Amino acid sequence: MTHSPPPDLLAWLAEHLPGPATAADCSWPRATSRVWRISSPDGGAAFLKISPDDDMFAREVAGHAYAARFLPERQVPRLLASEPRLRALLSTALPGRVVRDLPLERGAELRLHEDAGRLLRHWHDRSDAGSAAHRVAVRAAMGAYAREAAECREALAGRVPNDVLALVGAAATQTPDLADRLPLLFLHGDYATRNWLIDTATGRHALIDFEQTRYGLAVEEFVWLLGALWPEHPDLRDAFFTGYGRPLDVVEERLLLLLTVRLGASYLCTGLREGRVDLQERGRLALGRMAAHPFRS
Repeated sequence: MTHSPPPDLLAWLAEHLPGPATAADCSWPRATSRVWRISSPDGGAAFLKISPDDDMFAREVAGHAYAARFLPERQVPRLLASEPRLRALLSTALPGRVVRDLPLERGAELRLHEDAGRLLRHWHDRSDAGSAAHRVAVRAAMGAYAREAAECREALAGRVPNDVLALVGAAATQTPDLADRLPLLFLHGDYATRNWLIDTATGRHALIDFEQTRYGLAVEEFVWLLGALWPEHPDLRDAFFTGYGRPLDVVEERLLLLLTVRLGASYLCTGLREGRVDLQERGRLALGRMAAHPFRS
C-alpha cells in the first residue's frame, strides 16, 4: 500500500520546493516508515520524511548536522529544511541504490565494504568523548540489554542447545562490565546495508538515515553486520576492517559477540511468544552463528 504526503506536509514542502513536484512513496514496509522521493520537472530530486517520534526527529537533525560538518557532500545527504511540529525533514537526494539485497559482483562488494569501513572510521574519528550524562544513558541501555538477556535465558531453557544458552547467560552477566571499559563515540546507530548507497556507475559509497544517531560504543555499529552477514562472508568483514583501519580489541570482540547474542535471543523469544516463524528463524540463525564464533568463550 502506498501513501501520499498529508496536506499539511505538502503545504510545508511547497514553501521550500516551489513549483510542481511529484511524490513517490519509498517507505520501508513497516508502519513507522514514511518517506517520499520528491521529483520536479527539471529533474531535481529530494527526499521528504516524517520521523516516527520526537526523539528520532531530534536525533536525525543532530545526525545531519554532524554529517554535514565532517563528511563530504557526495557521501551523505544534506538537510534542506526541517519542521519539528510536523516532524518533517527534507534532504538532498544522492545518486545510487540501496545496497540491501542488491546483487553485486564480488570485487565490487569487497570494495564497497572497505569503503563503508573507511567512511565509518572517518565518522567515529570526528566524535568527542561524550558527557557524563551520555555515559549514564549508555549504562542504562546496557543494563536493559543484560536484563533482557537474563529473561531470554530463562525462557529459552530447554529450547536451545546448552552452548547457546550459556552464551545468552554470558550476555546477561558480562555486558555491563565490558561496556563500561570502552570509550564513548557519536554513532550513526544503524550502520546496516539498508542505509548504504552505491552508485554502480562510479562505485561511490554513501550513507543515509540518521534517526538512530546517539552516543554509544563503536561495536554497536557492527551488531547487524555480525549477526546477518559476516559469518557467511568473512572476506567482507576483513575488507570492512581494512577500511576501518584497525581490528577490534579483545574486549570489543567479546562485547560485540554478546550484544549480537542478545539480539538473536530477543528475536527468538519474541518469535516464540508471538508465534512468528520469521523471527524464530532469524533468532536461531543468529544464535547458531554466534555459538560458532571464535570469541564465544
